[in-house]
Amino acid sequence: MAVAVLKYISEDEYLALEEAAEEKHEYLSGQIFAMAGSSPEHALITSNAAIEIASLGRPHGCNVYSSDLRIRVEKTGLNTYPDVTLVCGKLIRTAQRPAGATNPTLIVEVLSESTREYDRGEKWRHYQTLASLTDYLLIWQDRPWVEHYVRMVDGAWMYRLIEGSESVVNIESIEGELLLAEVYRGVEFPEPPVLR
Repeated sequence: MAVAVLKYISEDEYLALEEAAEEKHEYLSGQIFAMAGSSPEHALITSNAAIEIASLGRPHGCNVYSSDLRIRVEKTGLNTYPDVTLVCGKLIRTAQRPAGATNPTLIVEVLSESTREYDRGEKWRHYQTLASLTDYLLIWQDRPWVEHYVRMVDGAWMYRLIEGSESVVNIESIEGELLLAEVYRGVEFPEPPVLR
C-alpha cells in the first residue's frame, strides 16, 4: 500500500473521486491510498496468470477480471484492486458507482518489494473475511514461488508454498492445475547473489 493522500473522506466521496481519477486508489477507514505502478515482470506475470486461470475457470462458469475490477470487502470496508480476480457464478455488484464486486472466488496478488508485506499481511486479513473466497495466490516476481491459501471445509485456511518453475498449483475449487512454467513464461529472474 502506498502513502495515504488527502484528508479523511467518506466512501461516497472516494467513489466520486475514483470515477474521475486516471489512477486507481485503495480506500480504507476514511483514507485513500495511491496504487503503486508495476514493473514489466509484474505486468507479464499478471497477464500470464490471468490467461491461465481464465482457461481453468471457464468450464466452471467462472470469469477472470483484470486489476480494473474494484473489490469491496463488505466486513472491513476495504476497497481495492487485486491483480487478478476470478468470480464463479454471477458477479455481485456493489450498489455504488463506479460498480465494484463483492464475491471473488480466487484472488491473485503479484508481489513486489513495495507491496509484499501488505499483500501477505494486512490485506490478507481483509480478504479472509470474504465469504466467497476459496483461494488466495501470492505470486513472487523475483523467483518461481507461489504462496497458496486454500479455504478448508471448516472455514480455516491452509497454507502451501509451491516452489520451482516446473511445479504446479492445484486449485481444487475449479478442479485445475496452474502450471508455474506458464505463469512465469518469458520472465527472466535476477541472478542469485554469489556466496563467499
